[in-house]
This record gives sequence, C-alpha cells and structure tokens, in this order.
Amino acid sequence: MISNMTPNFSPVTITGIGSVSPYGPVAGLIPQCALEPSAITAWISTGLRRAFIVQPFRPASVVPGLKTRRLDRLSAWALVASSLAIKDAGIDLSQIDRSRVAVVFATAFGCIELTEAFYLSAAANGWNGTDPSTFPETLASAPASHVSLFHGLRGPNVTVSNKHFGGENALMQAASLLRHGQADLAIVLAGDALTQSLYSWYEVADLLSPACYNSDPLPEAGGFIPSGGFIPGEGVAALVMESSVRENVRSGTRSYARILSGRWAAGGQPVEIIRQMFGGSIPSITICAGNGAPCATSSTTALAREVLGEDAVIMPAQPFAQGLTGTGALFHLILALSSQLKSGPALLLGTAGDNGFAALELELL
Repeated sequence: MISNMTPNFSPVTITGIGSVSPYGPVAGLIPQCALEPSAITAWISTGLRRAFIVQPFRPASVVPGLKTRRLDRLSAWALVASSLAIKDAGIDLSQIDRSRVAVVFATAFGCIELTEAFYLSAAANGWNGTDPSTFPETLASAPASHVSLFHGLRGPNVTVSNKHFGGENALMQAASLLRHGQADLAIVLAGDALTQSLYSWYEVADLLSPACYNSDPLPEAGGFIPSGGFIPGEGVAALVMESSVRENVRSGTRSYARILSGRWAAGGQPVEIIRQMFGGSIPSITICAGNGAPCATSSTTALAREVLGEDAVIMPAQPFAQGLTGTGALFHLILALSSQLKSGPALLLGTAGDNGFAALELELL
C-alpha cells in the first residue's frame, strides 16, 4: 500500500510550535540543552528504572483558565501544547472562522492512564462497579476532542494511530486537508503518555536499552543510545500549519518550514518512491525519525544514504523522541529545527524495517 499527498497543490507552512515534554511546556523551538532520563519514583519497582518523563506541572499556570481535573494527562498536555502553538503562531482565534480550523491528533496508545484505571476497576469490582467518569477518557480521540472544545474549533477533527508512523501520518493528513480546501488552518498534535504497564510491556518484549537500568549519562556524540534498544519517553508536540494563501494574508507570520509533499508505504520500492517524490531535486539533509531505533543502527540511515547519497547530512534520532516509538516525528522535527539547521530542502524520514517507511519533503525556512 502506498499513500501520498497530491503534489499539484501549493505547499503548507508550519507557523507555530508548542510542546509538553521532559523539557517542560515550551512555546516555539525547544532550547538546546542536555537531557538525561529521570529515575522513575512514581511506581513501585525492584531496582532503578529510567525514562524521559514529563515532570509534574499545573496546566492552569501555563494556560490560564484551563481545567484538567478529570482529564487524562495526555488530554491535558494536548490542551497546553495546542495553546502554546497557537500563541507562538500569533493567531487570535476570535478573529478567524473556527469552522475552518482542523485538529489532527496522532497517538499510539491513547489515554492509557485512565484506560488502565478503568479496566483495573472492572477487574477489581466487576463491570457494574467501574467508575463511569473515567470511561469517556478511554477513547483515543478524547485529546483531539478536548482541543476542539476548549478552543471552540468546528473544523475537521481527526485522530490517527499507526504503530510506526503516527506522527508522520498526522502531518500528511493535515496537509491534505489544507491542500484540498477542507480547512484554512490545522493544529497537528502527536504524542503519548507512559505508564507502568506500558513500561513493563517494553521490558517483557526486550525492547529497552540497558541505559534504563543504570545511572550512567548518555553519550553526547550523536546522541545515540548504546547497546541498542530505546529509553521510553512521553509528551505531546503541536504544530500550527497554514495554507500558503492564508500565510500570505497574515502579516508578520513566522515560518519554520514548508511541507511540500509526503508519502508512506507498507511495501514496494522505497528508494524509487522517495526519488519520484522529489523529482529532480534531491535534498542534502535527512531528519531521522527514530521510531524506537537509533538512527545510526536502523534501516533509516541506510535508506537515506541510498536515496540521497553518501554525502547526505543525517540528523540523528534524538533519544527522547525515540522513546515515543510511533508518534515522535513532530518532536524529531522540532528538535532538528532547534539545532539551527541551515535553510533549504530536507527529508523527514522514518522506517520500520520491512514494515515500510514514511517520508516528507520539507523546505526549512
């Protein structure tokens, strides 16, 4: 199966960025600083367990008036990240047609905390003894719904989930809505929360790095996690994407990058598919979306070299974003932009071994 964005429409532009991550809640690019996984103290476990976790904060202290008492952390983070992205884009929602604003959200596991709580209560008390207040948050689409309700948005509302390429698919879905005139503006979000049950599943599946169990600092060169595996992470990233027509109307718009085209495939010939996407212009920079595997040891680098040549610059997958195994693409892009890449053409590329690839053609601004 091959999916692509029609190349005959004008590009769409990323004009706002917001995020909630181990770096904290941030509007705009994430400041460059070293990030180490934290010891997990919220769970009872035998021995040290480390992860890239979001430190507790009051959402209302970041977004005044925000009420999140009954929400899963994922929904609360989505509300904060979307608000920060809208602020960063300089958009006054009261001055635009909110029926023309889309929300596209990507998640691998949905609101896993309250879903877990709901099923644990059913196991302990039977189905008649479950807490009904937690049930609405068991829907994977809950965060996108909360974002629309809070901001009063009435445009298309889409939630996508893909084991390997959720973030990339959300970007392509949003770009398609804008290019086909179904929205003028889109808020694109991707992310997941980490729970003890999910961490335990990673352990049983033997997917984690040895760095999860020791306090040694991660190597700085390249940011690779040694000995294979990954360190779990959590967070939500949000981007504001606008059609070129709308961007040109707004004065003083800050632009981070343009999305020119994108494709994903579950099979086929990835080298030829990606080269066709670029036509005759091959970019020299690849932003590696790790999807659980270090870029240096994954099929992503091999594919990038085959497509772009041996001289291509490979931006390695960031250890934190690797831990968001299916939804880290937005964070990989934000962190790459934060490293002050030179403007020009680039490729955002994620692979999953024999399970296909996702590729987006970008123009960095």
